[in-house]
Amino acid sequence: MKALQLSAPKQWEQIDIDEPSSPAAGEALVRIHRVGVCGTDLGGYLGKFPFFSYPRIPGHELGVEVLAVGEGVENVKVGDRCSVEPYINCRKCYSCERGLTNCCESHQTLGVMCDGGLTEKMILPARKLHPANNLSYEQSALVETLAIGCHAIDRANVTEKDTVLVIGSGPIGLSAIEFARVAGANVIVADLSQTRLDFVTEKMGVTNTIQFDGSEADIEKLEAMTQGRRADVVVDATGNHHSMRRALEMAAFGGRVVYVGITQQDLQFPHAPFLHRRELTILASRNALTRDFSRIIQLIESGVIDTDPWITHHAKFEEVIESFPAWTDPESGVVKAVIHVS
Repeated sequence: MKALQLSAPKQWEQIDIDEPSSPAAGEALVRIHRVGVCGTDLGGYLGKFPFFSYPRIPGHELGVEVLAVGEGVENVKVGDRCSVEPYINCRKCYSCERGLTNCCESHQTLGVMCDGGLTEKMILPARKLHPANNLSYEQSALVETLAIGCHAIDRANVTEKDTVLVIGSGPIGLSAIEFARVAGANVIVADLSQTRLDFVTEKMGVTNTIQFDGSEADIEKLEAMTQGRRADVVVDATGNHHSMRRALEMAAFGGRVVYVGITQQDLQFPHAPFLHRRELTILASRNALTRDFSRIIQLIESGVIDTDPWITHHAKFEEVIESFPAWTDPESGVVKAVIHVS
């Protein structure tokens, strides 16, 4: 059975692996149809993602078809089209006992800490499959990306009274924008790239955008949009430690700062003038919760969220090794690439 493996950073190999066996109790055998490519995959390819290990078969944004189910499986049946919740949790640790399955102490994300879906078929825990029979395989593959933004906005308890500044308008930033809008918030988007900001305006209807340049003008523009208050919630989706440090300066008094991007660098910021004086709350946001997946599937089905504009690039399985390097270039115009496996 064919699979694509990263043997080391920037080193793709097409390999043959064994066909999966029949699913055991609580498991399902699935056929992979679509795989979404996100920042984690790009970071793994470049050797810049902190939790990625090698050799590894990537792929965690998956649209799949159920081929067989094991004993006791009732949430899915053969033929179901599903989105995959790729966060494999132990169900035994203190985090899992409290329902914090997204930060299980033994957490394994498909395609990052264990092999993922860039292959033809795989066995998965059936509890990680979410039926999405009214969605296309492309839409099903994008549910996980949206779940990241959903969880980030939920972490900040965003309401219609809030002004939310999303810094970084890549796929994770876009997902945060979607759920800030679903919450009824006033949304402002900032990015270094005017091209990405144009996409946000043209495809998502967000008119309040700021092209950051790292100067004091960034704050002045934000204050001009917020009557001098700055943002009640700042979501940093860049993974850049300079941006993450500066996010505190963008927050209003009593504001919340959510870090949904990941950096391997230390974060340093002045305590007294920002964190203490403004009594800010800093929140980490990791992965998503099970409940987010069914909610997102319903929002796509109802037309509240439109994923079509997100997908800007496609590749067949056989084209990935040649196409992938270009997707790491911000100037390529890629927002979301989708790989057609089957």
